[in-house]
Amino acid sequence: MLPRKRFVVPAWVPALLLALAVVATGLGAAVPPAHAQDPYYRPWTLRNLFSPFFQRREPRYYEPPPGEMPPVRPRMPIKPKMHKAPEGAAKPHRVVPAEPPTPVVEKQADAKVVLVIGDFMGSGIAEGLTTVYAANAKVKVVDRSKGSSGFVREDYYDWPKQAGALIDAEKPSVVVVMLGSNDRQQMRVGNVSEAPRTEGWDKEYEHRAQALAKALTDKKVPFIWVGTPAFKFSKMTADMLAFNDVYRAAAEGAGAEFIDVWDGFVDENGTFVATGPDVDGQPVRLRSDDGINFTKAGKRKLAFYAEKPLNKILGVTNMPGPHSGGPNIPSPAQSHQKAAPVDRTPPISLNDPALDGDGELLGAQIGPKRGKPDPDTPSDKLLIQGIAPAASPGRADDFSSPAVAEPGPPPPMRTVAKPAAPDGAKAVAH
Repeated sequence: MLPRKRFVVPAWVPALLLALAVVATGLGAAVPPAHAQDPYYRPWTLRNLFSPFFQRREPRYYEPPPGEMPPVRPRMPIKPKMHKAPEGAAKPHRVVPAEPPTPVVEKQADAKVVLVIGDFMGSGIAEGLTTVYAANAKVKVVDRSKGSSGFVREDYYDWPKQAGALIDAEKPSVVVVMLGSNDRQQMRVGNVSEAPRTEGWDKEYEHRAQALAKALTDKKVPFIWVGTPAFKFSKMTADMLAFNDVYRAAAEGAGAEFIDVWDGFVDENGTFVATGPDVDGQPVRLRSDDGINFTKAGKRKLAFYAEKPLNKILGVTNMPGPHSGGPNIPSPAQSHQKAAPVDRTPPISLNDPALDGDGELLGAQIGPKRGKPDPDTPSDKLLIQGIAPAASPGRADDFSSPAVAEPGPPPPMRTVAKPAAPDGAKAVAH
C-alpha cells in the first residue's frame, strides 16, 4: 500500500493573501461620494473586504416617490394653562337659557287669599302656588312662612299663638300649613330638655301640632296640612315619616285634609331621588345638591299636590296653562247647554201573558187598555193552548203539501198541408 502524499502550502500563498488584504483595506478607505451622503449608518463587516470586487446591494428601506409624502401624525393640541383668578374676583357663571316668563295678571280687589304658613318648606310650596295662580285674577297667594321656625323653638316663633293674628290680618279663604323640617332637635318641656324622639318629646310635639290645628279651627277658616317629603339623609327621612303621622292625626282630628307628597319624591323602592318626573311627566331636577331644598320644578310639583284640594275649597277652576296639570274641563254647573230629553220605554215583563199582543210598536205611547184583553191572541194560543201560529207560505217551517193543479183538455193536434202538384205534372203511382 502506497503512503499518502501530504499537501504542503507554498510559502508565497500566505504572503499573497496578506498583500491582497492590505490592498482591499486601502481601497475600502476611499468611500464613494454616494456612500458619504448616505444618511443611514452601516457598521463595518467582513464583506467590506471584497466590496471593490462585488456590486453593492441597494439599501433595504422604502423611499417614497418625490410627489408622495408619508402621512404625518397630527399633533395633540396644547391646552392653555389655567391661571388662578385672584382672590375677590367674580367667578364666571354658566349661562343657562331663561325659561319663558309666567304670565302675571293683576289680582282683583276681592280676590280670594291663600295664606301659606310654615318653615322653608312652606316658602317653597308658596312659590309653587304663586306660579299656579299667576294667571288667575281671582286667587292671590300670601306667603307668611318663617324659614327657621317649627314647633320645637317656641322662643323663636310660636305658631299656635301667631296663627290667629295672621288670619285676622290677611283674612284668608284657606290656609296651607307645611313645616317640621327644622324640628329634629332638643325641645324644652318645662324645665327639662327632651332629646328628639323620646317619649316626653313625642308627647309634647303632638300637643303643639294639635294646638296649631285648634287655633286655625277656632278662626272658622278651612286649612290643608301638607306633609314633609323624603330627604337625602336616611335618619332624617325616618324622622319625617314619624312627623307625618303626627301631622295627619292633628289635621284629620280638626276636620282638615292631610296632603301626602311622599311618593312624589321617592322611587319605586321608597328611596330618596333628586331627579324625577315633573308635573308634565318629564325627568327634571327636583332637589338641590344638599338633598334638602327644592328646585323650581320641585316647588311646582309640591304645589301640584295642593292645587286640586285648594280649588275644591275655593270653588274656582284654574286657568289652563303650560303647567296646569291637565286640561281645563268645565264643571256641569258651568255648562249652559241643556241635555236633550231621553225617551225611555218601560221594559216588557216576561210573565205578562199579553206580551206584545196589543199590537203596539216599540216606542209607541203606552196608555191604559180598554176592555178585557183578547184571549185568542197569538201569544195566548202559543203559551196557554200550545197552538203555534200558521207558518207563512214558502217559509222553512211550512210543511203543507203544495196544491195539485187539475188536468185540463189536451192541446189540439197540428195538421200539416201537403204542397199542390204543379200544373201539367203527371201523377206518379207509388
